[in-house]
Amino acid sequence: MIHRRNALLLSCLFLSAGATAAKLDVTLKDVANNQGHVLVALYDSEDAWEGRAKNLAGQRIVAAAGTLDLHFADLAPGRYGLMVMHDENDNGKLDSNLLGIPQEGYGFSNNPSLMRRANFDEVVFEVPETGHSVVVEMR
Repeated sequence: MIHRRNALLLSCLFLSAGATAAKLDVTLKDVANNQGHVLVALYDSEDAWEGRAKNLAGQRIVAAAGTLDLHFADLAPGRYGLMVMHDENDNGKLDSNLLGIPQEGYGFSNNPSLMRRANFDEVVFEVPETGHSVVVEMR
C-alpha cells in the first residue's frame, strides 16, 4: 500500500513538472519622452486582438524616453501578440489628427511596417517553454 501511494505521488509530481510556465521579456525602443504612461497589452488569440474577447494581460508603466524593459511571467507556451501605446496625456486612448494619423507613439510585436492597425497574424510570435524575448520599435 505504501509503495502504491509513493508511486502515485511520484507520478503526480512528474506530470506537474511538465506543466511549465514561460517568461516573456519585452524591450520597447524609441519611447519618445517621459510624459504619461506606456500601455502594453498581451493577446493570446485573434478574438482577443479584435476585441471579441478579453486580452490576456496588460501593463501600465511610467514612460521614460529611450528604452523600456518589462516582463510577463507564468505564460503557457503558445502564440501571442503585443500592442503598445504611449499615452502621453494619460487620456486612455491613442490620439490622432483629423486625418487619423496617430499623434502618440505606438508599436506591435514583429514591428510590421503598416499605415493601419496590424492584424493578429502580422504580430503573432511563439513563446516556447524556455521563454522568449521581443523587441518593439515605437513609432
